[in-house]
Amino acid sequence: MDLSKTKVCIPTSSGGHLTHMRMLMPVLDQAADRFWVTFDKEDANSALAGERVYHCHFPTNRNLKNTVRNTLLAVRVLRREHPDLIVSSGAAIAVPFFIVGKLLGAKTVYVEVFDRVDAPTLTGRLVRRVTDLFVVQWPEMESVYPGSVCLGPIF
Repeated sequence: MDLSKTKVCIPTSSGGHLTHMRMLMPVLDQAADRFWVTFDKEDANSALAGERVYHCHFPTNRNLKNTVRNTLLAVRVLRREHPDLIVSSGAAIAVPFFIVGKLLGAKTVYVEVFDRVDAPTLTGRLVRRVTDLFVVQWPEMESVYPGSVCLGPIF
């Protein structure tokens, strides 16, 4: 995929997941256009100063009300933005954006987090079926997610 002609959506929790996605900036900088979806928190706002950001509802972990609210947000944002690609390492905010994005024709790339060496994350299990490219960072994880691609550590 030629990123110079690609619009990219990056839905991510703040904190470690956001840091993880920001480590991909050398690649994401090649995108024609990009936008982020994350929490309206000081760490995220500081890290994404100057970037286009949509704020999602939190907490997200096992919170049905915010899952519904974030699914509606995903519908609104993705219908407005029409990204070609959605990239995330989680956490829960990735799920509605991957599902709605896939229904709207976007390609999806999920990067399993670095600290998972031999067991799947809940988000990874939930988005696996709608992910076009599933990236793991440890060879051991290829057996956890058959068909995944091990690119090694992002760190």
